[in-house]
Amino acid sequence: MVASLRPGVRALLPPAGDAGTRPAYSLSRGRPGTARAAHSGGVDVERIADELYGLKPSEFTAARDAYVAEARRAKDSAAAKEIAALRRPPLAAWAANRLARQRKEEAGQFLTLGETLRTAHRTLDAEQLRTASRRRHQLVTALAHEAAVLAQETGQPVSDTVLREIEQILHGVLAHPDVAELWAKGRLVQVPEAAVGFAAVAPEGAPVRPTPARKSAPKAGAAEKPRPAPDEPPPKKPTPKKPTPTAKRRREEEQRLRALERARAAAQEAASEVARRERELDAARQAQRESAAKRDEASERVGRLERELEQARQAELEGEAAAAEEGRAAKSAQSALHEASRTAERTGEELRRLEQPTGP
Repeated sequence: MVASLRPGVRALLPPAGDAGTRPAYSLSRGRPGTARAAHSGGVDVERIADELYGLKPSEFTAARDAYVAEARRAKDSAAAKEIAALRRPPLAAWAANRLARQRKEEAGQFLTLGETLRTAHRTLDAEQLRTASRRRHQLVTALAHEAAVLAQETGQPVSDTVLREIEQILHGVLAHPDVAELWAKGRLVQVPEAAVGFAAVAPEGAPVRPTPARKSAPKAGAAEKPRPAPDEPPPKKPTPKKPTPTAKRRREEEQRLRALERARAAAQEAASEVARRERELDAARQAQRESAAKRDEASERVGRLERELEQARQAELEGEAAAAEEGRAAKSAQSALHEASRTAERTGEELRRLEQPTGP
């Protein structure tokens, strides 16, 4: 039994029934009202899919192909086609699925947080959105590290790139109901596009750019500064003061935040490109599997026809041999009949000769 989430992570999750609503998802059945797919023939496709998506990515393809072969042996072509269409999840999607499977209670609370964020964004409830968003990034980071720990417990290491993809998946779970539904079932098969569905909310303590003070008009009755005479040189401009350490730190912090934002955007773009390439690769592999299945069916049909042709040729040879044997038997019988006829004729002649009376 795997230990539960660390207390620090659990504290970031919303309590059960938060926002006065029940959780929108159940980790055992997905979105309410979504019926499970019926079994195809005698093969339980749902059970097989649930088992396959619990395996490590390195074990997925071999196990799926074995179940496809088993369904074909059972003459259940529909089930074989459904199982063959199941796509192997990338490492990040598998780790996120494992988190949903191993941490069902916490995953349900995380899904509830996503419903809260989406509702607040739809209704433009700034206060609710601000409250939920403050813990969003902390919670995503904490859960992504928890998913990495769960993956490492199976002997599967997780790189920094994969960890960022897990975070992207969790952001997608919060932003998109369809991603949330697949994750609730533990059946994500790809890293979703970078989530852009929520308005950015500035975290507390972020540096605020100071607003320049407006120049006030001179007060009534105030004495104007004497203007220099035409022959006098203009007064020297005051030397600008050096920026205070506080202002310098503020500018540095602003520059750092802008650089961080650009780095995050570049990382999300790279992750999206990787996800797109993985989808193209999966589509190519799926087409390859379908072609292989058609080739196997055609090969099996050719083999069956060749066996039937061989059997027909053998029957033809046996028929020709039997006909030849019957012909030889008929010829032998005809010869025997002819010989018997000649013998009977000679015997008749001899009998007639003996019956003739002899002379006195």
